[in-house]
Amino acid sequence: LHDLMVSCEAMTPGEIKSHGKGICITYGISETPFGKALIGWTRRGICHLSFCEIDCLSEEKDLFSQWPEAVFVHQDSDAEKMSEQIFSERRENLKLHLLLNGTNFQIKVWEALLNIAPSELVSYDTLAKLAGSPSALRAVGSAMAANKIAYLIPCHRVIRKEGSFGNYRWGNDRKLAIHA
Repeated sequence: LHDLMVSCEAMTPGEIKSHGKGICITYGISETPFGKALIGWTRRGICHLSFCEIDCLSEEKDLFSQWPEAVFVHQDSDAEKMSEQIFSERRENLKLHLLLNGTNFQIKVWEALLNIAPSELVSYDTLAKLAGSPSALRAVGSAMAANKIAYLIPCHRVIRKEGSFGNYRWGNDRKLAIHA
């Protein structure tokens, strides 16, 4: 993934059922090459990366609602450091770990996305096949919409079958900029 070494693990069923109880999530807002972003992470890895328009309030609410029982610590300076790592042009030996919160199917789709080469674009059909469910196009689209880790789980690499870019949760202009 853009010369990054990305590994991931899923939340346990108990952690999901408890809505993050006992988990501390550090988060902050940072500038990126693609605009402001809200980044959230635990000691186990990055659990949230969403692009913001102006003030990131709706993204904060989304993060808090995803983990309603977690403890949150706001650290913009640490988010800046994390952003520098994620978006740096010099990524030698950088390893990032992601902490995924989703259904088994969503995680299969996200893992399939992680296996797409950085310069490659795929259709929803191809992604469904890569996820092992060739007829589940709508479910693949829903899994992409549920992705809470922008850029690192590269939904931006999926296009429509006829070649158009389609919609992107964080804006089509941003999707085009990521590919530039």
